[in-house]
Amino acid sequence: IALLPTVALAIAPLAQTARFMRTEMVDVLSSDYIELARSKGESRWQVVAKHALRNSMIPIVTIIGPMAVDLMVGSLVVENIFAIPGIGEQFVKSITTNDYPVIMGLTILYSAMLTVVILVVDILYGFIDPRIRLSGEAN
Repeated sequence: IALLPTVALAIAPLAQTARFMRTEMVDVLSSDYIELARSKGESRWQVVAKHALRNSMIPIVTIIGPMAVDLMVGSLVVENIFAIPGIGEQFVKSITTNDYPVIMGLTILYSAMLTVVILVVDILYGFIDPRIRLSGEAN
């Protein structure tokens, strides 16, 4: 089982996400519309689930893209440190042996993965915040 490499890759993004999420939740929970929802008689959990979580997720989704890139780059290092066979190990091996076609192919693969991650983050914006969705009309 690869527990140590998983911890090495996940601990920093997990801490960063928790810190950002806490900051955003504190900010959102002090908003006027949260006070209005509480005054209407909704329980604390209903207010958090319906109003606060959704609005505090927008900045979190923003940092998911760079975090995914950090994980991809970090996997290069972790695979070599823990001798785990994978794309990262192959990439480093091809660099040390000057295997240019493999270097170019893996660079294109990492670029494509990054592009897909950024696309998914942009799509998530539309699901989280309806104001960001595209419309067929020009403004």
